[in-house]
Amino acid sequence: MKRIRASVIAFAAVLLFVGATQGQAALNAVRVCAQDPVALAKFYEAAFGMSETLRLDSPQGSEIILNFGSTVDAAKANKNVPIVISHHDSDNPKDPTAHLIFNVADINATVAAIKAAGGTIESEPRDIGYKGYVIGVAVDPIGNRLEILHHP
Repeated sequence: MKRIRASVIAFAAVLLFVGATQGQAALNAVRVCAQDPVALAKFYEAAFGMSETLRLDSPQGSEIILNFGSTVDAAKANKNVPIVISHHDSDNPKDPTAHLIFNVADINATVAAIKAAGGTIESEPRDIGYKGYVIGVAVDPIGNRLEILHHP
């Protein structure tokens, strides 16, 4: 599983590089997996103000697509990269790299929302000494690591 995840990250990095240099590719979405995608989607809705824009149900489980917006219509209209939560047989994402990076306007309010929604804070937000950037690391209810980033 780590090898697959590393390959996906490497591929996404290549796509970002190609997109930046040639304009022929762009990041489509970010995917996380969970045994219960519906429950994990509720965490992201509560912690980050996202709404479900699409749900694909199959015998293997649900796949839920979320984007930022307090209503479904606002989320569907949003041009940000969505999060895709796919079914996985195990909630075992034991990977030290944060794969979701959120820009946030109020990092303290975001920390409170993450905790209230069932997440935890692994690394309290701290100024990294670069142009006022403040970065923290959180963990969603099943162990996916999230970087929260505030910059002026």
